[in-house]
Amino acid sequence: MTLTLDGRDQEMLAGEHGEAAMLAMRVITRVAASMQAKTLLDISGAHIDSCLYHGQAGLDFARRLADDGAEVVVPTTLNVSSLDLLHPELYRGDDHTRSQALALMEAYEQMGCRATWTCAPYQLDDRPGFGDHVAWAESNAIVFANAVLGARTHRYGDFIDICCAITGRAPAAGLHLDAARRAEVVFDLAAVPDRLLELDVAYPLIGHHIGKLVGTRIPALTGVPAGTSEDRLKAIGSAGASSGSLAMFHVVGSTPEAPTLDAALGDNRADVVAMGAADLRVARDQLTTAATGERLGIVSLGTPHYSVAEFGRLIELLDGRRVRDGIGFYVNSGRDIVHEIALRGWERRLIDAGVQIVTDTCTYITPVMADHHGVAMTDSGKWAYYAPGNLGLDVVFGSVEDCVESAVAGEVRRDDSVWADA
Repeated sequence: MTLTLDGRDQEMLAGEHGEAAMLAMRVITRVAASMQAKTLLDISGAHIDSCLYHGQAGLDFARRLADDGAEVVVPTTLNVSSLDLLHPELYRGDDHTRSQALALMEAYEQMGCRATWTCAPYQLDDRPGFGDHVAWAESNAIVFANAVLGARTHRYGDFIDICCAITGRAPAAGLHLDAARRAEVVFDLAAVPDRLLELDVAYPLIGHHIGKLVGTRIPALTGVPAGTSEDRLKAIGSAGASSGSLAMFHVVGSTPEAPTLDAALGDNRADVVAMGAADLRVARDQLTTAATGERLGIVSLGTPHYSVAEFGRLIELLDGRRVRDGIGFYVNSGRDIVHEIALRGWERRLIDAGVQIVTDTCTYITPVMADHHGVAMTDSGKWAYYAPGNLGLDVVFGSVEDCVESAVAGEVRRDDSVWADA
């Protein structure tokens, strides 16, 4: 299939807009060819995942672009980095890695990217709207953009993201196109008790379960309460993008391209998979590598980054109590959200309660947590999926209520009554 470029594309490819734009366009055209795209399309924004320091190659690529004068031509936000610049005292890695990570962050800022340092750019005020084409990387951000905002992005990865931002172009293929966004399999949750669907803890488990089953297919969910909140949809998407390759999903009655099941399916004929409470319990157990009742060492919340509403719920659950001495209680969030909770007086209350807020990065990908004896606990399907391998920790997955009660008590406590008869 032949890729047709417009005049400006050809100018960039020929080097008429500088060395950096030429390199970026070379990457985009190669990606487009692999996706069998016929043309490129304009994007209105980008989100860059490649600002996480994974080694010298990533820094070399960013420095080459920056040194060659690269500038992004669309509003571009930055994903979590490897450092928390607002709390530098938390960093526990070596000095060389810290300096390299900082150099990478500075290279992306030099190219005109906005120093947001969050995995949840959809929580910013200027997020993309329905039908907007963007080039987002970071798995949970991709699935949220497609599913919850109704914006359009393919599952872009490192280096492709910044090349799209520099050229303002992306392949007209994949999830940018109507045909690729239709549901291909239906999960019917009618058998899940209402009492479970009324709890936040159900939603990362739903995501974990479907992520393991769908592969690259797009699922539609029925039987979920209409008007499901963004935080619960975020939990579905982030867990499904961790346990599988989820890049988009539909929740009938909640996500913008699924007012009805027929609308989500289009012309597709899809298998229907029944899902019950037992499936959620299995997912909970798959995300748990330690026994309840064990000594607790760490609680980590906010993967993806906590929203204002989630912080409000945490304040409510703590209810003036303090985390037990010796327990590390970490909450990851973005700078903009932390600024908002500080204005509300919540940041001070959390600090006084023994909670450590982490910005700019996340506890499962960078060494910021102090040594603690005992298991870790989280309400995040994504954190529970990655932390055992990344950090070598045993993890107990539970609700945010479980996490708070455990942190106050100093031992793992999980309310199993919600799983009765499951």
